[in-house]
Amino acid sequence: MFGLQDGIVSTTGVVVGISAGVENKAIIVLAALVAVTVEASSMAAGQYSSEKAVHQMDKSGKHTDSLLVGAGIMFISYLIGGAFSIIPTLIFNQPLARYLAIASSFVGLIVIGYAKGKVVEHHAWRSAVELFIIGGIATLIGLIVGVALKV
Repeated sequence: MFGLQDGIVSTTGVVVGISAGVENKAIIVLAALVAVTVEASSMAAGQYSSEKAVHQMDKSGKHTDSLLVGAGIMFISYLIGGAFSIIPTLIFNQPLARYLAIASSFVGLIVIGYAKGKVVEHHAWRSAVELFIIGGIATLIGLIVGVALKV
C-alpha cells in the first residue's frame, strides 16, 4: 500500500507541477518518467535497508522474509502508482491530460484508502478521505510551484 500511495501522490505532484510550468508534452513525460523511476528505485532501496536493519536487530530469528522480494514489491507498486498520472499524460494533450491525471490519481487514492480501511477493519471511508486529502495537498503544492516557476 505504501508504494502505491506514494507513487500516486509524488508522481501526480510532479506531473501537475511540470505541466503547469511548461507546455511541451515531451518535457512533461520525460520529467514524470525520470521522477517515477528514480523515486521507485529510492523507495525500493529504502525498503531493503530498513527491513535489513529489522532483520539485524531481531536476535530471535523471527524475521525471515526476503529483503529482495520486499524491495521488488515496493519498486513495482511505486511504478503502478505513478502510472495513474503518467498514462493520461501520455495519451492526451494539456490541459486535459493534467485534469485527467488529477482525477485518475484521486480515484486511485480513494480506492486504495477504502481498501486499506476494509482490510484493517477500521473506518474504510475515513481512510479513503485521508488519502484523498494527502494527495490533494501534494498535488496543490506541485501546482503552486509549477505556476510560480513557469518557464
